[in-house]
Order: sequence, then C-alpha cells, then structure tokens
Amino acid sequence: MRLGRIASPDGVAFVSIEGEGDSQTAKEIAEHPFGTPTFTGRSWPLADVRLLAPILASKVIAIGKNYAAHAAEMGGEAPKDPVIFIKPNTSIVGPGAAIVLPPSSNEVHYEGELAIVIGRPCKDVPASKAYEVVLGYTVANDVSARDHQKHDGQWTRAKGHDTFCPLGPWIETTLDPTDLEIKTEVDGVVKQRSRTSLLLHDIPKIIEWVSAVMTLLPGDVILTGTPEGVGPITDGDSVSITVEGIGTLTNPVAAKK
Repeated sequence: MRLGRIASPDGVAFVSIEGEGDSQTAKEIAEHPFGTPTFTGRSWPLADVRLLAPILASKVIAIGKNYAAHAAEMGGEAPKDPVIFIKPNTSIVGPGAAIVLPPSSNEVHYEGELAIVIGRPCKDVPASKAYEVVLGYTVANDVSARDHQKHDGQWTRAKGHDTFCPLGPWIETTLDPTDLEIKTEVDGVVKQRSRTSLLLHDIPKIIEWVSAVMTLLPGDVILTGTPEGVGPITDGDSVSITVEGIGTLTNPVAAKK
C-alpha cells in the first residue's frame, strides 16, 4: 500500500494512493494510517490534489556516515557504531515545497536517503523484531548547511533549519528495503547513485540502536544515511531523489526572501 497525505478542496487527509500514472487515485483514510486503515469512501484523482509530507513525525532521527564511501568523502573513518542526531519536525516539508536557503549559510548540500517510518510505539526493540515496528518507507533529503556543521562542531543548526527535511512522495508499506537503488539528481544531472545493500548499519541494527536510546512513536521517521556524492545546491536548482520501489521526491531550491 502507498500511504500519503494530501491537501484537497475538502481539507487535509491521509490517503491510500492507488493505480498508476495518470489514473492514480487518492482514497481518503479515516483518522490515521496506523494499524488497519479504514476508508471514508471519498476519493480524488491524484492530479487534482496536492501531495504533502506523507507523515507528521514527532521527531526525525538521522544516522550519520552510514555509507563507507560517504564517510571517506567527509574526511573520516566510518564509525563503528551508528551515529545518531535529531532533526526537528519543523524541518519537514513535502514534495514540491521549496528548500529555503538560510542567508547565514553559503554551503548547503543535498543528501538523498531512504527513510523508515515507525508504525507503533516501541522501546528496546531487538534487531530480530525490528521490521515488526515499521509502517513503511519513504524518500528523504537530509539537507545540510556544511559551513554551520564545520563551525559548530555538532550538527543541530546545520541540519535543523526549516525546510531541511523534505519527505515523500508517499510511504510504501510493502517493500524489501535491503537492496534498493538510491539516486539523487540536481537539475537532471545524477549526483548520487548507490544501493541500500551498502549501508554499514542495516535497518534492524538502526532500529535496535535508536530504540535503546529513545521511545519511538507512530509516525516517527528514521533517516538511514546518505551515500557518497553529496554537494551544493543553489537558488533556482531542482533536487530529485529516487528510491527504487518507492518513487521520486522533487523539491525546488530558493533563497530566503
């Protein structure tokens, strides 16, 4: 099932997105998408509504340097254990929303990633049961102000600006995430291309590690890390991130006015 969130003439709703291509339809889900969704009976052609970020997360937890080649390009060794940091939920935007460049930064980078969406409250989840707490997967862009990151010596400001966590276009609930292609394009030029099979810490290990630290709530998002090839984005660019089996997340880039 593809779970999304839309703005329609009737308001904002969670939906199941069905069909392919121009015939895609958004079927309204009653209340929330967790558990077994029930439907209201209302639906819209997908072309007639606007896709929003597919989930309202209480928090976004991200994994740093989780591909060896990216750790190398950042000038360090790959960490033995997962390195986690948090992006505020106010950094989340949906497909088509602008990534707004803060005037205090001159070095903002894209980072294409596979994102995990948690489906139920959980704590201290063993790796062997990690997939039981997953609702599904979506596409993420862990936008980062590198000059802030270097100046501060930690990552909160660099990763936490409003609009620095695009998510979408929807959540795919029936997906094997172990070997998916990730591709990032800037204005149609491929900048990143890798596979999730190259994750240093796989999804069960990530969920076990993070849930040992903090309780995870339905809708929480975990970013699994970005491969090599990160680079700058500037005013007027368009960034598209495609994860095999999910779809493409596209966002324009704009200077703050």
